[in-house]
Amino acid sequence: MKLENEHWPNDQRVQENEIQAEILEEKSVTAALSAVAPNKLFGWKSSLMELVRATVYVDRFRSNARPENRNKRRVGAVTSAEIDDALKNLVRISQKESFPQEIADLTRKREVRESSKITRLYPELLDCIMCVGGRLRHAEISSSCKHPYIIDHRHPLAKLIVVYYHQKHLHAGQQLVISAMRERFWITSVRNLVRSVLHECVPCFRVRPQVQQQLMADLPPERVTPCLPFQRVGVDYCGPFMIRYPQRRAQPIKCFVAIYICLVTKAVHLELAADLSTQGFLTTFKRFVARRGKPQIVMCDNAKNFVGARREIAELHNLVRSKDFQTSVVRSSAEERIEFKFIPARSPNFGGLWESAVKFFKTLLKRSVGVRMLLYDEMRTMIVQIEAVLNSRPLTPLSNDPDDFEALTPRHFLIQRPLTALPEPDLDGVPENRLSTWQRIEQLMQRIWQKWSTQYLSDLHNRTKWTKRKDNIAVGTMVVLKQDNLPPLKWPLARVTEIHPGADGNIRVVTVRTKDGSYRRAISKICILPIRENLSPATPASAEED
Repeated sequence: MKLENEHWPNDQRVQENEIQAEILEEKSVTAALSAVAPNKLFGWKSSLMELVRATVYVDRFRSNARPENRNKRRVGAVTSAEIDDALKNLVRISQKESFPQEIADLTRKREVRESSKITRLYPELLDCIMCVGGRLRHAEISSSCKHPYIIDHRHPLAKLIVVYYHQKHLHAGQQLVISAMRERFWITSVRNLVRSVLHECVPCFRVRPQVQQQLMADLPPERVTPCLPFQRVGVDYCGPFMIRYPQRRAQPIKCFVAIYICLVTKAVHLELAADLSTQGFLTTFKRFVARRGKPQIVMCDNAKNFVGARREIAELHNLVRSKDFQTSVVRSSAEERIEFKFIPARSPNFGGLWESAVKFFKTLLKRSVGVRMLLYDEMRTMIVQIEAVLNSRPLTPLSNDPDDFEALTPRHFLIQRPLTALPEPDLDGVPENRLSTWQRIEQLMQRIWQKWSTQYLSDLHNRTKWTKRKDNIAVGTMVVLKQDNLPPLKWPLARVTEIHPGADGNIRVVTVRTKDGSYRRAISKICILPIRENLSPATPASAEED
């Protein structure tokens, strides 16, 4: 390890150096490490260099304090020889703390015991430092490569050496760091140690941050409670798509597609939207209600057009209630409010049902149309056809008969039913010859719902991902906030200020504060920084030798 000459700074803190002198007089590197800038371990400047320079200062302090050296006091720039001597002193102290028995055996000209974990290295003492004996004595390489210093991976000095080489080689990976270190140091169980250092390196983490995960939550009541189709819906937009009107020389215009999906039956309703404005969404919503009936619950993300729609619907509701309407029908309809539920912003995994529908729609449209630009009427026709395909997707087989190829699909729930169906008695088990025509239809619908309850619903038990429970994030944790439109190095830093546990106690949503304000985000959009205040105490590395 070549350490560059540096001029000793003029503003050295005398008190800190005196503390270092006392510590090193006690021959305790472990205590010295706790006094040398412990908070800078993973900064741009390695704490190994601070410890080495402090050791050089202590060596000078000792030398200058001797009576025979008072007339030749050492001052000025730190030399390479001084740095090399200081590093050797640190290695000697660390070996005395980690391998006292091995050093005692070698000092008595004995071989180390078979029970020693470094016996396979065939260690030997060179300049009072325990080095690797090995089998490269006759190789044409430098002496430090033939006989690297042995360092215990559990000693604090080992971690400082790894951090130094990792930073010196521009945050290199595991194999390069190990190869560079072994030109002078042989650290036991080095792979585990290097892996932990790389895991805790903030600059490396900022390049490839890892988002948080938690056990997949239970399905909400809106997904597993039977209801009429489109009584509970999720809605999302996809696009933009370019279309044009049939007029001569008409310019292409943008359009969007609003996708409404029933949370219970997965039935899909598609509407063409002119833009992403609140008025544009309300227009599609009115057409949806006219054709499918008024929903009770609408779930969507926090897009501004949806938030505005909720506000305008509430204002319309208050306006209607304030008038003295004469008919009970109008009054009762005004009483029926539509509840909007919003998932956390920029958290598509909370709306996986409609995100999946968006993906299927884009796939079918791309394969059918390609790059061709459609006319307005052609686009409307294509949307209706894709809607029919999506509503024909199988949910579960209707029977266990291998010759029966019919499957339960969303279309089974959309036909033979008026928009406001009346409750009917249970007709299951009643002989068919005793049923009227309408009752036969109703019996068929009841069997379809029974299939939904006994087969399709049971298929939702499985968690397709996020199958393990993880430790919950805590208030005060420093994180990186993932931004989809920015590279990782530009993702802002944030601190968790509030947690929002789910019904099972697991935390999947938190409130974070950045320099621009506070936001509610899913944990899939945050990355916990590997800094000391965030990390739990590390478990000791394996004692296996490399």
